[in-house]
Amino acid sequence: MARRRGLTPEDMELWAAYSRTLTRLMPGKSKPPAPPAPPVPAPSPVLAEMPPIPVKRVAAPAALGVNATPAGVDKSTWGKFRAQKIRAEAKLDLHGHTAAKAHREVTRFVEMAHAAGLRCVEIVTGNGEILARELPHWLNTPSLRPLILGLAHPHARNAGAIRVLLRRRRA
Repeated sequence: MARRRGLTPEDMELWAAYSRTLTRLMPGKSKPPAPPAPPVPAPSPVLAEMPPIPVKRVAAPAALGVNATPAGVDKSTWGKFRAQKIRAEAKLDLHGHTAAKAHREVTRFVEMAHAAGLRCVEIVTGNGEILARELPHWLNTPSLRPLILGLAHPHARNAGAIRVLLRRRRA
């Protein structure tokens, strides 16, 4: 197969755009002309007649703190959750995981637990500094925060695990 010589029109356009950013080094040389602007398509008559669709802004829930009483949870439920009277229905152990893999696993685990209708789950990070520090941030990401009501350590001296109280699924 014979090899084509020369530049394609796209290459010429890219080269012209790049060369406009350069200053001349040799006297007498000029920059190549700018390529013509691409044509702007005319708006569709059907779309032009449609009124704009109003966008409903939903406020993001406030960030959750571990062991902090969250808004929207009554005292009785929060007390039962903190006292471990609401049993953890599933547990995720992150020992031996890298931070990136742990983040993916936490996201998958919480989404699946919520989809399964679980109320309380536990995530064990161990006493390692990185995962234990990052887990509350991961649970407050925009994809997970709407699924979670509250976070608490199972015991005051056990900072290596976090219990997660999940919202009930709406029908």
